[in-house]
Amino acid sequence: MAEHSPLLEVRDLSKRFAVTRGLRRKVSRVVQAVDRVSFELQRGETLSLVGESGSGKTTTGRCIVRATEPSSGTVLYRSGDGEVDLTAVDRTALRQVRQEIRMVFQDPHSSLNPRMTLLQLVGEPLLIHRRVAGRAELRERVADLLQLVQLDPTLMDRHPHAFSGGQRQRIAIARALALDPKIVIADEPVSALDVSVQAQILNLMKDLQAGRDLTYLFIAHDLAVVRYQSDRIAVMYLGRIVEVSTRDEVFANPLHPYTELLLASSPVPDPRVRRRRTHLKGEVPDPGHRPTGCGFHPRCPYAQDLCRTEVPELLAATSDGVVHSVACHFSVELSLAGLGHPHSDTHETERGRERQ
Repeated sequence: MAEHSPLLEVRDLSKRFAVTRGLRRKVSRVVQAVDRVSFELQRGETLSLVGESGSGKTTTGRCIVRATEPSSGTVLYRSGDGEVDLTAVDRTALRQVRQEIRMVFQDPHSSLNPRMTLLQLVGEPLLIHRRVAGRAELRERVADLLQLVQLDPTLMDRHPHAFSGGQRQRIAIARALALDPKIVIADEPVSALDVSVQAQILNLMKDLQAGRDLTYLFIAHDLAVVRYQSDRIAVMYLGRIVEVSTRDEVFANPLHPYTELLLASSPVPDPRVRRRRTHLKGEVPDPGHRPTGCGFHPRCPYAQDLCRTEVPELLAATSDGVVHSVACHFSVELSLAGLGHPHSDTHETERGRERQ
């Protein structure tokens, strides 16, 4: 196996949900939540999946670990023991692999059993996978994990309700790290927290990544969080990836109109900055009744006839050594505004001063 091989490789991953009705549960329609999603996750990096609610980000993460069974596609995980297709292994083998791929969920309140103490919550994976020999060792390991996420180990006999939202998320992170995983899938890990607490959790995750050689798949919709946390970004819309590149490239040089509109909706903490007003037309289409052609064309200000009939493929191009993939028929012809682009923040600020 080559050293440069990705740690995780997702190929054509799809998930369809059948919507039923009536006593006979007759299938009325099929919702394509994830549609042929492909990406690679390199060792030690943070890849962020971003997009509006309902774009398929969370379902993609759950399909990777088979918390939700995928309809088709492959998920290749490369460890020291070789290559494993997570979509094809049986439950016994999957249980072993899940020790190395863990999840942190959005709501720390609902993801922690309120009847269990911190000792039970954080120690449960250690007991299930027989990583400790007795109660004394269990308490020692849990104490180490709580210290790792900057919580007081003397509180391990308390229940989750005694802690704040940020502290509960630290507990969830400690639980995810109990088995020394290689990959952590973080599903909106800070969206339910106050802004000041968000910064603390994000800094903690960065420190843990550096200290424990972790690889993150970071699922989020907040572009400020994504800009701080990511090495690369994959933009999702209506179950498909429409753009992938490095963080700086996506923010400065977006190639897909949807990415441009996401960036335009991101607030800039500077009252002097004047930005072009760009509005999304309409609403997100129903995944059960997808538009023909490009899924974004009903809302795209640059849509042409070809966009309404043909689905664009995700194609990669390299510029100055940076790989930038986009699914847009007219990405080469468009000149889109990003954050830091001469037609964006700085340019608009100067124009505003001139008018004054």
